[in-house]
Amino acid sequence: MDNVLHVVNGDYTAQIFKQTIIKGKVVVWRELLCEGPIEIEVGSDDFWMNRYSYIKTNFGVERLEYFDKTIKEIIQLEDLEKFDEVVLWFEYDLFCQVNLIAACSYLLQSFRKDVAYFLVCTGYEKGKNELQSLSNYMPKQYPNLLENRIKISKTNLEFANNCWKIFVENKKDNLKNYNFKHSKFRYLQKAIDQHLETFPKENGLNEIENKILELIESNSFSKNEIIRQLLLWQNAETVYGFGDLQYFNYLQKLSKYFEVKDEIYTLNELGKTKLQ
Repeated sequence: MDNVLHVVNGDYTAQIFKQTIIKGKVVVWRELLCEGPIEIEVGSDDFWMNRYSYIKTNFGVERLEYFDKTIKEIIQLEDLEKFDEVVLWFEYDLFCQVNLIAACSYLLQSFRKDVAYFLVCTGYEKGKNELQSLSNYMPKQYPNLLENRIKISKTNLEFANNCWKIFVENKKDNLKNYNFKHSKFRYLQKAIDQHLETFPKENGLNEIENKILELIESNSFSKNEIIRQLLLWQNAETVYGFGDLQYFNYLQKLSKYFEVKDEIYTLNELGKTKLQ
């Protein structure tokens, strides 16, 4: 079917998608709403203004690039008159799950009864020990993923919208007490549990920040080696789903806790104190 709008979770998935036999228009969701300022009303002027400011500061993206690659793509979800179906393609991790509930909240704003909404969300797969990302599948396997898509009702979108509101509020107790479990959004609770680890521990640093200092303390690592170790740790023990740039930003913000000599990172006294 050509009158289907596919919303994919990033450029890598979009590249795979081009190699498939699947018909329809593809929109790439290029945002990382699990970090930085967010607003309850996805797509509002304040929402885009705050997101652009954060993306520019942390990733050096200029206004025109952000508009062309992010805003221009996502706002296509506002007008679905030409489509019979919308299919959301996301993954199990925190990065994707937050984007997913934001996308659902956004779709709810312009909900149409004559449009069918679906979700393809990769994660658990029979016979596989590790959770699967969309990048784990070959182009020829994508039609099967589409065939097994999950129907999303307006009630389901409303549930996701409520979850989005709780996430935007970002109060630890409310996040802990709210039930994010849902048969259509089977990875959301686990993602929120992971998000709770981004709140400060007793030493004032969160799980990721403590992990970075632990890596520096126990090894003679360069910047690239630290990032590599974080990605390995992430894949083995967490469901953050972050990229190397996000971890690099975390590393930079911890600069007062370490010194760099000949590209090797070492904890200073302040950093050692933090880990005691």
